[in-house]
Amino acid sequence: MNVVDKIAAVLRRDFLTAIRYRAGLAALLLATAGELGAFYYLSHAVGAGFRPDGMAYFPFVLVGTGFFGFLMAGTHALLTAVQEAQQSGTLEALLNTSTPPATLVLLSSISAFGRQLLQMVLYIGTGLLLCQVPERQTDTLLVVIVFILSVCISAGLGLIAAALQLAMQKGSTLLWLFGSVAWFLSGTLFPVTALPRPAQVISSLLPVTYSLQAMRLAMFQSDHHGALLGQVSALALFAMLLLPLGIAVFSLTLRRARSLGTLSFY
Repeated sequence: MNVVDKIAAVLRRDFLTAIRYRAGLAALLLATAGELGAFYYLSHAVGAGFRPDGMAYFPFVLVGTGFFGFLMAGTHALLTAVQEAQQSGTLEALLNTSTPPATLVLLSSISAFGRQLLQMVLYIGTGLLLCQVPERQTDTLLVVIVFILSVCISAGLGLIAAALQLAMQKGSTLLWLFGSVAWFLSGTLFPVTALPRPAQVISSLLPVTYSLQAMRLAMFQSDHHGALLGQVSALALFAMLLLPLGIAVFSLTLRRARSLGTLSFY
């Protein structure tokens, strides 16, 4: 079975599972509508004079919350794939297949990435219909490039979190801590420049900061070529570092857990 067949099998399995839980879909739509409404009226309360990074507040927070939520959910999906296999007692059997372990975990998270992508498109698309951005200058190619690089970073971080789960059984706790810090420091709800200088330095070390800034620029201010090039270059460096690092760390940790007999510990 080639990679495409494996992806199709995973998507089919998760699709059949998802359609059994229609109430969950309805709850998701209601939650999305509630969040959009809250930020829409918050932007009106803030007023048109507040223009973070030179744009209206609603599109700023729309992309920040939507894209950040997608990236963190994708990262968590890889960790969840390992945790569920541990809890069901199938991890060792799955990892003894011909598919490389890191590839198997990535395949298991594809449907979760797909669900989150649809949710993000619905969230941001509906938000843009609520609030027109007349000065918007979008570069679709750059949007796709930023998206792909950000997904590679998210996958790398997810593999590292999965490795920590195998090694310490603390993957969820550490990922929650990282997500909380990143949510506050990466410019999700307000510009990074509003933070104290030491916090801005920490923010510059977080890859999600560049993901959010680059996506906003690509969607609304693609004529800012210098700033956009800098953000995309930083994203490319993070992607080239974190994805291979995540694969290597996960593979090494897995071999160690096998030798110690702790694969099923959770």
